[in-house]
Amino acid sequence: MSSAFIREQDDIVREDLADRPVSPHRNLVTPDGFAKIEGEIARQQAEIERAAKADDLHALALAQRELRYWTSRRGNAEIVQPIADKSHVRFGHRVTLKLANGEELSFRIVGEDEADPARGLLPHVAPLAKDLFGKSVGDIVEAIHENAKIIDIG
Repeated sequence: MSSAFIREQDDIVREDLADRPVSPHRNLVTPDGFAKIEGEIARQQAEIERAAKADDLHALALAQRELRYWTSRRGNAEIVQPIADKSHVRFGHRVTLKLANGEELSFRIVGEDEADPARGLLPHVAPLAKDLFGKSVGDIVEAIHENAKIIDIG
């Protein structure tokens, strides 16, 4: 039986939301990614206070779930400082690829919670990121179903 809505003794409806799934992968984060986690925790704590004052049980349940998620992510975060050696692709590096048609793509390899491919932030667990690790300028990788040449690591 689902406990999503339970009638309690005082006739207040309580909403229990399932926790957000947490990735099974190592939680590698850049310093910026860790700052994002800290910001989300502060934001959710403020949202819990706001929802409690407003007696908004749904918003309260959502904020509590988000706080549990972000607290968990902070608890297992492994901050990876920028690596100055750009001879091989590593976590945190920006990689520029040149496709066969001459188009250039640039991605920075970051943690899962920091990732946003539309902004050029690729999660380290993505197949392309995994393929890029350890490669050097001049190496060929598959990107967008075609071969691409690494032209810069920054």
